Amino acid sequence: MPDDQQRVAVAADVEIPVPADGEVWTVGAVVLHEDGKAFAQKRGPDRRLFPDCWDIVGGHVEPGESLLDTLAREVEEETGWRLRSVRRLLGVTTWTGDDGGGTRHEADYLVEVEGDLDNPALEWSKHTAYDWFGRDTLHRLKENRAPSEYLIHDLIAEALRERPDGAQL
Repeated sequence: MPDDQQRVAVAADVEIPVPADGEVWTVGAVVLHEDGKAFAQKRGPDRRLFPDCWDIVGGHVEPGESLLDTLAREVEEETGWRLRSVRRLLGVTTWTGDDGGGTRHEADYLVEVEGDLDNPALEWSKHTAYDWFGRDTLHRLKENRAPSEYLIHDLIAEALRERPDGAQL
């Protein structure tokens, strides 16, 4: 995906980690609408990881991919939008899922995309719903999660803090 990388702007202070051999990485993208709300999609009930939970766009880094390649691919696969820029690293976490897949490292970013934000092209075989979340609806992101599993809620809350006036990115 070298052509896409050249078209994706990355803010100068944004870190893009390079996975070490043997490490499993995932990436996540928080997309904000011009009205200041953040996009999330609900994982299907048959998903191995986090069934029936709200999630941001993202997924596993495939062999030979960079984190930026994966971010661009996942945004397009899961929404039909195109990654335009990476504005900020929201955080890097390490977690172990209940699927036996071992330890994963995750880098989550605040991004800008191009496309029809009002009509995402969801992967309906993997997701059952989508919504745009503002400060008044953040609590819904905690559905079906234990208090120690509020990563998606916390990432979106952090991204929304960056937009106190709802101004465009």
